[in-house]
Amino acid sequence: MATAFSSDGEAALRRELGPAAAAAAPRGDLDGFYEMGRAAAFVRGGGFRKVALQFPDELLADAAAVAARLEAVTGAEMYVLGDTTYGSCCVDEVAAEHAGAEAVLHYGPACLSPCGKLPVLHIFGRQPLDIGRCAEAFRELYPDRQSPVVVLSDVVYAHAMGELEQQLCPEYPNIVFSRVVCGEPPGPAPPGEVRQFGRQFLVEAPGGLQDCAMFYVGAEGLALTSFMLTWNCCPFSSFDPATGCGRRETLNVNRALMRRLYLVERARDARVVGILVGTLGVAGYLAVLQHLRELLRWAGKRSYTLAVGKPNPAKLANFLEVDIFVLVACTQNSLLDSSDFYRPVVTPYELELACNPAREWTGNYLTDFRDLLPGACAHIELPPAVPAAEAVPDISLITGEMRTARLCDSLAPQLPPSTTLACRDQTRALTEISPAASFLESRSWRGLEQQLGQTPVSKAVQGRRGIAIAYEDEGRKQP
Repeated sequence: MATAFSSDGEAALRRELGPAAAAAAPRGDLDGFYEMGRAAAFVRGGGFRKVALQFPDELLADAAAVAARLEAVTGAEMYVLGDTTYGSCCVDEVAAEHAGAEAVLHYGPACLSPCGKLPVLHIFGRQPLDIGRCAEAFRELYPDRQSPVVVLSDVVYAHAMGELEQQLCPEYPNIVFSRVVCGEPPGPAPPGEVRQFGRQFLVEAPGGLQDCAMFYVGAEGLALTSFMLTWNCCPFSSFDPATGCGRRETLNVNRALMRRLYLVERARDARVVGILVGTLGVAGYLAVLQHLRELLRWAGKRSYTLAVGKPNPAKLANFLEVDIFVLVACTQNSLLDSSDFYRPVVTPYELELACNPAREWTGNYLTDFRDLLPGACAHIELPPAVPAAEAVPDISLITGEMRTARLCDSLAPQLPPSTTLACRDQTRALTEISPAASFLESRSWRGLEQQLGQTPVSKAVQGRRGIAIAYEDEGRKQP
């Protein structure tokens, strides 16, 4: 933790990037890896004149070559988005709109969260997969040919699932292959069909999904963790194409869930909650921000909305008055490991478990915040408030202290018009009281003060040159 807070960032500033540092596409097969034909057909078919190309860091080495080829083929202007504000798996519509783009070509791994503004084409990149070795690993993990198994894959291996299906389906009659779906499928899902995480598959097992095993093709990462937490009733196995090894996943899901439930208890104890905006492109993020504000207001907690880009310990350590953070992000980035953070970071679902008494823990875990909104499959209305005298005592499982009971709505008119206003002095001047302001008053250093009229005016002088950690005149005596 000390490293995260005390690093001066010199390594990041002085690091040199080049083609050798990026795990880019095979140099001789740019057309196949980046599916140039499909991308060009998308641009020409939509009549787009300016298109944003979004690359993750590991593929940026090929961005210039891809953009040049697409411009030559389509005649459209290509604008490369080199750095995204939030996770690279999400479509950065805000940056694309700043460039005046009419559409986005998103390259590399994607969370497949739906977007609401610009047309998007996902090109995952055709990573190589040894089909024969993968099928062999599957047979070793599932010797019973009647086993009901759902096959999932990382999006970069979706292109090879058809060939794997041809090899395994004749031997395993109960195997089901999921399809990658970009965008929201039209209409409601038929009985037995699962639509989640940009995947779609039909389960015909008598007991439903809980009677099925899951086989994942891809490396260990956020996508697999999200699958395992959401479908925690299913045993998981995986095949890592990089190592060519299959294994039964030994991640103790129950232990991971216990850690998340501990964070729920921390959220119940919190008085001040920071709502972190972790996406500007996923459809419904504004609705869930409003939903969380109303939920926290109902629970008697103070909330602050913070847009800090990609959260890290150093950024969030600036808000010491916040007891806990809730991250509004896509399904893959919302499960943030906050063990190195000064304050815990929870998901919208965990905050609902903490603040909505009508929502109970059922063993199912939700990582898509849209499921919590009114009209969604998992939405639960807030119960009517009760007077404090009738409220059931609520004891913290962490501190052992009794939590403050919330007043019912019928008693609200008896309160002052604004409970955040107080008399400051005998002149009846009013001042606003908030947890953040009270915390700021206790700090020994409160930031730069203007001191208007107290600082002498001086002429402008030439400043120092260079970056803050290494000015050009560093080490020399100043005249």
